[in-house]
Order: sequence, then structure tokens, then C-alpha cells
Amino acid sequence: MGKRVVIDPITRLEGHLRIEVEISGGKVVNAWSSGQLFRGIEIILQGRDPRDAHHFVQRSCGVCTYVHALASIRATEAAVGVKVPDNARIIRNLMHGAQFQHDHIVHFYHLHALDWVDVVSAIKADPKKTAALADNVSEARWGGAAYYKRIQEKLKAFVDSGQLGPLNNAYWGHSAYRLPPEANLMAAAHYIEALRIQSRAARMHAIFGGKNPHPQFLVVGGVSCAKDLNPDRISEFLYLWKETQEFVERVYIPDLLAVASFYKEWGGIGGSENFLSYGDFAENGDEPESHYMPGGVILDRSLNSIKPPDQRAITESVTHAWYEDGNDLHPFEGRTQPKHGDYDTDEGGLLSFFFKGDGKYSWVKAPRYHGEPMEVGPLARVLIGYAKGHPDIVPAVDSVLKKLDVPAGALFSTLGRTAARGIETLAIGNAMERWMNRLIENLRNGDDQTVTPWEMPETGKGYGLNDVPRGALGHWIEIEDKKIKNYQYVVPSTWNFSPRCSGGKLGPVENALIGTPVADAKQPLEVLRTVHSFDPCLACAIHVIDPDSNEVYKVRVI
Repeated sequence: MGKRVVIDPITRLEGHLRIEVEISGGKVVNAWSSGQLFRGIEIILQGRDPRDAHHFVQRSCGVCTYVHALASIRATEAAVGVKVPDNARIIRNLMHGAQFQHDHIVHFYHLHALDWVDVVSAIKADPKKTAALADNVSEARWGGAAYYKRIQEKLKAFVDSGQLGPLNNAYWGHSAYRLPPEANLMAAAHYIEALRIQSRAARMHAIFGGKNPHPQFLVVGGVSCAKDLNPDRISEFLYLWKETQEFVERVYIPDLLAVASFYKEWGGIGGSENFLSYGDFAENGDEPESHYMPGGVILDRSLNSIKPPDQRAITESVTHAWYEDGNDLHPFEGRTQPKHGDYDTDEGGLLSFFFKGDGKYSWVKAPRYHGEPMEVGPLARVLIGYAKGHPDIVPAVDSVLKKLDVPAGALFSTLGRTAARGIETLAIGNAMERWMNRLIENLRNGDDQTVTPWEMPETGKGYGLNDVPRGALGHWIEIEDKKIKNYQYVVPSTWNFSPRCSGGKLGPVENALIGTPVADAKQPLEVLRTVHSFDPCLACAIHVIDPDSNEVYKVRVI
């Protein structure tokens, strides 16, 4: 038996995640992913007006803000039988695109880059050499030796004070870091600049949505921002989009390639076998055929036999999750009945010889597609787009593979997952210009309709699917007596960070961690690289509620 290593909590993510791995011979040989708080919003929704559901579910998270509302609205619209006008579809696409720009910039720089960039090393850099490197790598609007000297002085003040603030929780000086000091200083400066640009991307939501997080513009049947469709507001949105997309093109993508060039061996580490995407960004009302990002199912890494997704094939297992029995149920029949127990990952080992455990170790259920675990997210979408010959995805992927001098098989990895985020950010950002032009054309032609009238039926069932920055998201609703009878949703991090299922199959992250090299078990930096590459959002998958009093607790993690 190898050495057990527990990382709890894992920081630089939304929510509370515990990862336990077994290391033998310098590699991970077993892994367990555990969500440590209970998710209970489905219970809160029972008996409420279906028109209010999206206001509750989008508060699952302050990062995945708008996307839950969109899936919920789509589910309710399917249940009541209403189609939205063209303008509403376009505005929803634009807001969804802004979410991608914001989330992927934040993920790369603020949540994931520190797994590859040794910030403390940057204080040893030569600012002049850093400026020359930056000029060669990117086309950023800022730079010069004096600029990088100021950044270096700020970092040194942090280091000398012994209080690194948001940069404190990392394994600085770890042998697995490869970047030279000058590259680390450049990346640290771009980390700071990305803080500014992400706020600009978030402002796009406020223009049509009223606020960020949790925009308030969605209604069943369309959108409520008709009065904001004027030249001033549209021009402001376009300006912010252009500024953000320029950062993606000139800084994010070049940084991604520069950092990845030092870690090309990670093109063979951290991969999954199966992938799922619902597809999203309908170009017209004929969904899903018109999705800009196409949906599909990949099994055993086969890109030659991609099939369309079928939500009827989805079930959730609770064999290893803290819930009452009700195993392998489709979300329409799903139940959320918490039953907390011991944390048990021993799998028949020494502990189970003395104590009879039930093998449960997570609040996250185990979604499966025809019984198989599925990775969802940017890599799934880019792989499917690449296999289907997407005109924007194929050249971008080929360019990245060529510049890094790695084979296409390297996509199935931690490196490929990280690269896919940048690729789709660029592609979706470019598509937003076309959607905005279509909206302007509609308005010029006198089409200003944003809502379709409808009436609430006594009963109904519907589901809403979308693909969000972190992956495939689905909401299922059943209406009875014009109220919500049952509500279930399966989120990206439920797919990716699921525990073992009734068939004993590991969840995607658990499986991806197997074989990961670990230089120092006391500083498992390599484990964090693969975990963070999935951009965990456990707040979407788990929440806290007392089932006796309905009191919601706030949990602070230091």
C-alpha cells in the first residue's frame, strides 16, 4: 500500500473540495474526490412558482453566475411550451459569451497559473530581460523595463513582509517549476493586469443584465432589457467586448503558449477517456443543429464516432455519496435526500476489517452517461469541434499543436485541457461580434421583440441544457398545480468531480489523477495542476442546509 496524501481544502476554486490520493513509486495510483458540503437548493425550490426558479438557482455560485439562470429558464420554457424571439436568443448568447471571456481569463491567471508560475522567483528577474521577453511573446499595451521593475518591487514587498496575501498558499521553490525568473515576472505582471480586464468583462453583464453577479434580465419567454437596446448601451457593450477580446488575442493566448512550452510533458498526463458536451450558442431558433459550439459524445477517445448527446441516457449514482438510496436515477426521477455518514475511502483495507463502513465519501453525486463517467468542459467542446471540422476550432487547435510541436494525442491531457480553454475563449469571443451585428440589424429593421407571451399550464415537464465555461449543465423541472413539484440539476463539477458510481468506476478527476508524477508527497503541486485544470466549482455542486430547520450555514475556509 502506498502513501496516502490528503489536500483539504484545495484553494483557488469556488467551494470546498477535498482530494485524497495514494502515491506509490513517485506516482498517483489511486484517488478520491470529495465534496465536503451538502447541496440542497433543489429542496428549497419545491412548491415555488416556476417563474422564480432561475433567481434561486443562479445563486448556486458567484462565479458561474448567469449560466444556472439560463439553464433554468430553458427548462421552464420547455415545460410551459414557449419559444423565445430572435433578439432574446441573441442577447442570451452575448451574455453567455461574456461569461466565457470573464471565467476563462480568471481561471487561467488567478486560479491555475500559479501551478506553473513561481511568483517568488520573479524577484530574482532582470526587468530589462523581462521587458525584452514580453515584447517577443505578446503585444500587450503595457511593458518596458521600468514597468516590470515596479511590479517586481511590489512582489518583493509582499515577500519581505512574510505576507503574500492571495499568493500565500503555494509551494514556491518547488522542483516542478520550470519557468525562468524573467518569465515568472512577466506572468506575475499579467496576473495583475488580468484583475483589471476581468472586471471589464463582468461589466458586460451589467449592461444588459442590470448587475453582476446574478444578472436580472431573464424572464420565461425572453429577456426584459428592451429599453437597454439603444445606441449608447450597445456601443458600451461593443467597447468592453473589444477591449476584452484584445486581451485574449494579445496576452492570454501568447501567455498560454509561452508557459505551455516549458511543460510539454504534461501533454501526456491527466487525461480522460470519455467526453460529453450538450453544445450551445444557437445561431438561429433550430436547436441543437445550429449550435456554434456543437454537442456530442466521445467514448474511449474515439474522434471518429461522435454521437449526439441524449439527456435520457443520464443517471446519477449515490452508492458512494451521502444520500438515501435511489440509485442510478434519471434527473426527472431524481431525489435529494441527504444522509450523512462517515468519510470512508478504505475500500476493504485495514480500517474496514475493524469497522464496517458504507464506502461513502462525498456530497457530490456520480452522474453517468449510459453508465460511463464523462469529462465535461472546454476540452470536451474543443475535441468535438475539432473532430467535426469546426471552421474556427480546427485552425486554432492545429496552430497550437504546431507551435508547441506536440501530436494531436497531447490534447487528451492536463495541458490539452488548459489549452482548450484559451482556444474556445478566442473562438467564442470572435463569434460575439457577429451576434452583436445581427442584433443591430434586427433593430434597424424594426424588429424589437424581446419576449413571447405565454400562460402557465397546470402541469408540465421540461429540461434545459447548456454548455457553460466549466462544462455540460442541465436543469430538470416538473410542474404540478402550477408549482414546482420536483427540480434537479446536474452541474459540470458534479460530472467532473464525482466519486465512484454503483459500477465502481472512478469519476473523471479521480481517473485523470492516476499516473500523475509527484516529486514530493509533502508538496503535491502536480496533483493541484490536474485538479485545477478542470476549473472546479464545488459551490455549484454542494451547498449547506440543515434538513431539520432549513437554516443555511455560511462556512468560512481559511
